[in-house]
Amino acid sequence: MNDTTTHGAPTRHVFEYALLRVVPRIERGEQINAGVLLYCRARSFVAARTHLDEARLRALDPDADVAGVRAALRAVEGVCAGGDAAGQAATDDAGRRFRWLIAPRSTVVQSSPVHTGLTVDPAAEVERLVGLLVR
Repeated sequence: MNDTTTHGAPTRHVFEYALLRVVPRIERGEQINAGVLLYCRARSFVAARTHLDEARLRALDPDADVAGVRAALRAVEGVCAGGDAAGQAATDDAGRRFRWLIAPRSTVVQSSPVHTGLTVDPAAEVERLVGLLVR
């Protein structure tokens, strides 16, 4: 695939992303950002990058199941990565895995509404967003 325009500038692709949020006590509605889930259709790219700030989580809920939250975040990363780590979603395309992961749920790990942007490099973009919105 040619990723440059006729003027030699890199082609920017539309991407969608959602924040992964940890809501330790659903009834209180408090949350912390713990990752970014990014999908770029033009590149058939989907990825999740996570970072759990345990101190912030414990500030919201001293009894939070940190190991369980970490396992849930790793599972999201696994579904994005595909292969054996994706379980039943392994045969799904990147878009279908992204849509499944952003579906509303009432669990401790939830996704935000979806936002969009333009990028030349989806892999670099997910890293940039984690640094900006999570760390």
